[in-house]
Amino acid sequence: MVGRHAARSRRAALTALGALVLTAVPAAASAAPPPAPGPVSAARTPGAGKPPAQVLSAMQRDLGLTPAQASARLVNEAEAGTRAGMLRNTLGDRFAGAWVSGATSAELTVATTDAADTAAIEAQGAEAAVVDKGLAELRSVKEKLDAAAARAGTHETPVWFVDVRTNRVVVQATSESAAADFVGAAGVEDQDVGVRVSADRPRVFKDLVGGDAYYIDGQARCSIGFSVTKDQQQGFATAGHCGEPGATTTGADETDQGTFQASTFPGKDMAWVGVNADWTATPDINGEGGQKVQIDGSVEALVGASVCRSGSTTGWHCGTVQQHDTSVSYPQGTVDGLTQTTVCAEPGDSGGPFVAGTQAQGTTSGGSGDCTNGGTTFYQPINPLLSDFALTLRTTSAEAGTPAPQDNAAADAWAAGRVYDVGATVSHAGQRYRCLQNHQAQGVWSPEATPALWQRV
Repeated sequence: MVGRHAARSRRAALTALGALVLTAVPAAASAAPPPAPGPVSAARTPGAGKPPAQVLSAMQRDLGLTPAQASARLVNEAEAGTRAGMLRNTLGDRFAGAWVSGATSAELTVATTDAADTAAIEAQGAEAAVVDKGLAELRSVKEKLDAAAARAGTHETPVWFVDVRTNRVVVQATSESAAADFVGAAGVEDQDVGVRVSADRPRVFKDLVGGDAYYIDGQARCSIGFSVTKDQQQGFATAGHCGEPGATTTGADETDQGTFQASTFPGKDMAWVGVNADWTATPDINGEGGQKVQIDGSVEALVGASVCRSGSTTGWHCGTVQQHDTSVSYPQGTVDGLTQTTVCAEPGDSGGPFVAGTQAQGTTSGGSGDCTNGGTTFYQPINPLLSDFALTLRTTSAEAGTPAPQDNAAADAWAAGRVYDVGATVSHAGQRYRCLQNHQAQGVWSPEATPALWQRV
């Protein structure tokens, strides 16, 4: 957090927010693919059947769940993501968002702009919500606000996002008048935007394995996010505001650790640190009571899903995803594409990992409140970070190396290490598949083996 344990160098002013942009379905996807064979078994969803005990324990504590409810919730959320992906690909431009609800996330709602889609949505065991605006239209409104933020002050309007549950773009402001000024500067119609009045002003949690502490140039502390590799270089993902390229780090034991290889902030809040030979990248992050949670992949969670966070100041806490694709105006500048959550955090937790079950979600950026009274925390989604810096997430199955190039002659072929968005199509073993959930492909997750992530077309 700025102003507490702050670095005296320019790094103290750095804060980067990363962008997860909900990818629009290609035009070709607007035509319905062959009917899905019905809901995919949750047992076939990567990691859903083996939730770590510390994840379940923290969910019980922070979400008020019984052990059975916590287990059921993770299974339901994993399975709902697959059904939502199938419907998104089927509906194309009519798709307006999806979310889970209920104590065990047993209810999946999928929004569409056409009432004629109701039967197809209900056939997948979801509730249909017929709304006025598709997700692409909502995103276009938010993009106007993003553009206005670059030329107008946002001190009084620090947060804006697409709220799929209300089918609106929402501006969080300190007053109605401040929101009106921001909306007016963006040239957006009032009826397209909702206003949430709040005195909260998010700030970066500047202070900082997954979840372990590390120190930047001996002056500031952040938390390690997720282990990554690039070629044979090992390292970890973290927040961009924690350090700029060339900044040196020491570990929690105060021994030499590594150097910031790349960092983006503001605009995005992403960075990665390459470590020396004394350190080894693992798929582990710190969970409840110092136990380890092992990361299986990076499948993105839906709005309403449960997420947990590890940090070097406050340890292990859980909550839910409120919004994706949120823009936040920090004192250092605006960051786009963050995910907003109900998880608490405090200074020093910056850069630490967010997970949904065993799936990596992102690295802690900033927020408001604390873990005594509760608060709001934003994270930089991990998949854009991996893609931007060409990194491979270290998981229980991933090998060290460099992801397959995103643009090359073989771009159409499925490849481990490549980041795929919903709607992307690939060829593999003589068949065509369409992506159902955002993720970085793991070596054991070939399309024919993971129907939770890929649909044959």
